[in-house]
Amino acid sequence: MTATPSQPYTPDTSSKQVMPDEDVRRCGSVRPFPCPDSRPDNRPDDRPDSRPRRRDGRQPRGTALRDAVALALLPLPLLALALPAAFAGGGTRRWFGGRGESVRADAQAAKDAAAAAFYELDTAQRDLRISIETIVAVDSTPAAQRAVSDFEAIGRRIDEASRQYISAVDAHDLDRDDLEASVAARARTELTEAKGELDKAKQDLDRFQQGLGPLLDKAETQLARLAPAVERARQTLLAASNALDAVRGAGLKADDLAARLAALGPELTKLNQGAGQHGVPETLQRADRVLRDAEAVRAEAERLPERAAEIDRRLVSLRTRAQALTTRSGQVDPVLSELRRRFTAACWQDLQRVPDQAAENVRQAETKLKEAKQAREEQRWPDATSLLSTVRALLNSTDEAVSAAGDRLQRLNAVAKDPQHEIERTRFAIRDAQRLAMAGRQTPEQRHARPLDESVARLDRAVSSLEGRHPDYWHFLTETEAVRQAVGRVVTQIREERGQGA
Repeated sequence: MTATPSQPYTPDTSSKQVMPDEDVRRCGSVRPFPCPDSRPDNRPDDRPDSRPRRRDGRQPRGTALRDAVALALLPLPLLALALPAAFAGGGTRRWFGGRGESVRADAQAAKDAAAAAFYELDTAQRDLRISIETIVAVDSTPAAQRAVSDFEAIGRRIDEASRQYISAVDAHDLDRDDLEASVAARARTELTEAKGELDKAKQDLDRFQQGLGPLLDKAETQLARLAPAVERARQTLLAASNALDAVRGAGLKADDLAARLAALGPELTKLNQGAGQHGVPETLQRADRVLRDAEAVRAEAERLPERAAEIDRRLVSLRTRAQALTTRSGQVDPVLSELRRRFTAACWQDLQRVPDQAAENVRQAETKLKEAKQAREEQRWPDATSLLSTVRALLNSTDEAVSAAGDRLQRLNAVAKDPQHEIERTRFAIRDAQRLAMAGRQTPEQRHARPLDESVARLDRAVSSLEGRHPDYWHFLTETEAVRQAVGRVVTQIREERGQGA
């Protein structure tokens, strides 16, 4: 379809060919509304150079409607050439971009920044919650409880900032085609404020996390100990069970060890249930206890064959010793007879019951040996060990009593033959202590001199007791021994004081 102009076309030799409608030629662009001065009755003549123009070079607004109609009546090839010129002319409205799009972009940028802050805060809170749960599982001190309450308070602060952010996002749809610039600006403001609150909450969370370091380090240290401790307890229980099976395979009973190992079964069940149910500190303590008890069972089970052999050796040895003491106790009576004949009653009176006591001790020892042998055959190892210890104590006391009688006779014979040797021995000890007390001094300390003087007097009295027809040699020996002990205490005191700089 081709539009036919209403007037004949008059060429203009001074310019290029223009469109049929001279209003379009004069206006140069399409205006949405007609110009006020474009009324038909006020038009100038139709010459191209006689139309009024504005100072800025643009045509006055007046023929917008006719311009649009003329464009619509143009042929398609001409219309394609005319439209770019029409929209590119001065004073036309920009349909895309401009201030509205800039505000929308700012609002979208604010939304993206707030979303990034929200995600960062949420991630940090999740990580810190894991740390708090770790501390709670390990630590029950007031400091840990205070950390939990502080984290809850920060959580409420984070919830408030998150609600503000979510409300700002839900209140504005930045993807709407008809979004107004004022709405976009308000959305940008609210989203910027929400991001500020999220940043403040993140700063509070970071400060709280820094102060949580010591508690978290302590908790992580205990958690690092947890798995190895539980595994060691399990392995030790397994080793104890294997050792017990080996002992039983050798034909030895270990009922007491088996009972102790069975008592650890409930503890192993609790270990397998984990620290989540029983707590980390309790689990660590339980693992240590199981490890210690299971290790004791394993060690005793491994020593059991050697223990059985040791009990067999002790049975034989103690039986032999009891027989020897029976023989030796029969020699006490001749010793006592000589003591009675040669010395006063004070020298032997305390040994009167040695033969009878020795015989009684040996009899009791033999009875206990029979009981220990029966316990060994029944593999009651603790009972056998206890009975053998009793037998050994009885035989030791008997041996001392029997030996005391012979030693008494020997010492009394020596002092009766030469008492001067005992006297000189004691006086030498006194003089040595006196020289030590006077070393580096003009006069000795009274706390040292007094006991030494008393020792000299005591020795003189003991020497005087030897006078007479039947002296008490045993009293003399006990007195000289007591003097030497008193002098020895003074020497020790002096050396300790001088060693300390007194």
